[in-house]
Amino acid sequence: MRDRSRTRADSRTSVRLRAQRALLRLLARSAPSLAAILGERMFFTPPPPRGSRGLAVLRNAEPIELAVDGRRVAAWRWGSGPAVGLLHGWGGRAAQLSSFVDPLLARGFSVVALDAPGHGESGRGLSSAPQFARALRAAADAVGGLHGVVAHSLGAAAVALAIRDGLGVARVVLIGAAAEPPAWVEGFSARLGLPPQVVDAMRRRSERRLGISWRELNVPALAASFEAPLLLIHDRDDADVAVADAQAIVAAWPRATLVETTGLGHNGPLRAPELVARAADFLFAGLELPGRDGGRSVA
Repeated sequence: MRDRSRTRADSRTSVRLRAQRALLRLLARSAPSLAAILGERMFFTPPPPRGSRGLAVLRNAEPIELAVDGRRVAAWRWGSGPAVGLLHGWGGRAAQLSSFVDPLLARGFSVVALDAPGHGESGRGLSSAPQFARALRAAADAVGGLHGVVAHSLGAAAVALAIRDGLGVARVVLIGAAAEPPAWVEGFSARLGLPPQVVDAMRRRSERRLGISWRELNVPALAASFEAPLLLIHDRDDADVAVADAQAIVAAWPRATLVETTGLGHNGPLRAPELVARAADFLFAGLELPGRDGGRSVA
């Protein structure tokens, strides 16, 4: 029954998107300013949330209510040790990273995960990497700071922005990381036949709304000054984000390790036990514990 309901919901969403795209193509020719308004809204609106097997894990967590830019953001916490944040990507949700919860708890961490604005339990509406970043910083403040963070896809750019803006973390794990999310507008505009002047108007509108220029959303440029060690996992068969993005990030990040896999695609690494364990071990290696190396872990 749930599958049929989901199919009907997906069908309604598909019909609505087709209608919006047809209207946008028409406006691009006849009313470019209106096309820019609709185009910006479409580009920055996440797809409807999908189910996840990891939702059951959230039921065992302590819920945390956050307010970010006047919007409610849902978050969850497990355990009581040094905190590791989990941040999903565009169109994702916290439950997608649920495979990390038990391995991190087993290593003495607590875990905090959130549904970014416009995603999952955080309601509908526009979203973006800067809003992801502000939500991550709010979650960090709510739990007294983060030892490390695990982020997927667009979440990588959000982590880079959050670090630039003051988020302190000892270690970072990125998976399927996007190096320059604004470049996604190229595919969006090509599919809809949007002329450059409409895309440029979309950019200007979003920059005014978000208070940040698209040029700032370049992870390699941001990473050059970062001190926290990075583990970046990327699959060569990722059809959503090219492995070249990962290579560019690692080349720019001063202390970075790249692990390339095959056959897992964009989301598969989030569920691969050996990769989850490697990420948890990497985060644990940077944990300061009494009695290790004269009172500190320096790995």
